Amino acid sequence: MDRESFLQGKTTPMLFGAALANIGVKQLLDTVIELAPPPRAQPTDEGAAEPGTRDVDTPFSGFVFKIQAGMDTNHRDHLAYIRVCSGRFERGMVVTHERTGRPFATKYAQSVFGRERDTIEEAFPGDVVGLVNASNLTVGDTFFDPAGPAVRFPPMPAFAPEHFAVASVRDPGRSKQFRKAIAQLEQEGVVQVLISESRGDANPILAAVGPLQFEVAQFRMEHEFGATIRLDTLGFLLARIVKPEDLDEVASAPGIEITRRRDGALLALFRDIWHVRSFQRNHKDVELIALDASED
Repeated sequence: MDRESFLQGKTTPMLFGAALANIGVKQLLDTVIELAPPPRAQPTDEGAAEPGTRDVDTPFSGFVFKIQAGMDTNHRDHLAYIRVCSGRFERGMVVTHERTGRPFATKYAQSVFGRERDTIEEAFPGDVVGLVNASNLTVGDTFFDPAGPAVRFPPMPAFAPEHFAVASVRDPGRSKQFRKAIAQLEQEGVVQVLISESRGDANPILAAVGPLQFEVAQFRMEHEFGATIRLDTLGFLLARIVKPEDLDEVASAPGIEITRRRDGALLALFRDIWHVRSFQRNHKDVELIALDASED
C-alpha cells in the first residue's frame, strides 16, 4: 500500500471484515487514522471567497455532508453532520446559512459516535459537529461566519442511479406519512426521488445506485414512519438529463419515460446504453446529458 498514491486518489486500500461479528473493525479504524490526510483547505465554487487553511484564526466555515433522522426513538429529530473546514466553531455561535442567506443558531451542537451523543463546546478544522433539529438543512449546504467573507462549497458528488422502482403505499390511509417519509429519505440522500407525470406524486420513482438502497428505504418507511410500501422494479438502467426544448421529441420516442427531479431537471429513463445510442442515432439534434461524466 502506497500512501502517496492513495492521497492522490490513484489507489484505494481494501480491508475485509464483518462488522456484525466485530471482525476487522479495529483494523479499519486504525487504517483510517494512519492513512487519512490531515485537514486541508477546501475548494469553493468559482466567485466565492477562499475559506483559508487549517489556521483557527480564519473565519469559520463548514458544510453539511450528511443528514440523519430517527436516531433518537423518543423524538422525531433531524441531525445534520457538519464538517468544519476553517476557523473555530463554538457552540451557540450564529452562522449564516449560505443557501438561504439566513442566520442559523448552533445552540444544540453535539459530538456523535454511533448512537452516543455528547454536547460539544468547540470544534476545529477536520472535526465533525452534529446540529440537532436541522430539518431545513440539506446535504451540501454551506455555513460561514457572517463576520467573514461569504463562502460556498461545491455540492456533494452524486452517483448516477442504475436501479429504478415505483413506490406506492400499501395502506391509502397512510398517504400523508408516505409523502413525508419519501421527502425525508430524499433529503437524507437514501434514494433519489423522481416524479413521472404519467404516474403522479402518489407513485414516485425511487432511483438508486444499488438495490440495497431500496431495502433500506422499505425498512425505514415501515419502522420509522409507519408507512409500509410496495416497490415495483422498472426495466430502466440509465437516466439522461433532457433540455426543455427537446422534451416533446424525447417523450414521443418509444420505451422512454420522462421524470422530473427535485431541482426541476428533466430526466429521461432508458433501458440500457444501447437504447441511448439508438435514440441518438435517430435524433442527432437532441442532446442527452449524462448524470455522471464517467458514463460518457
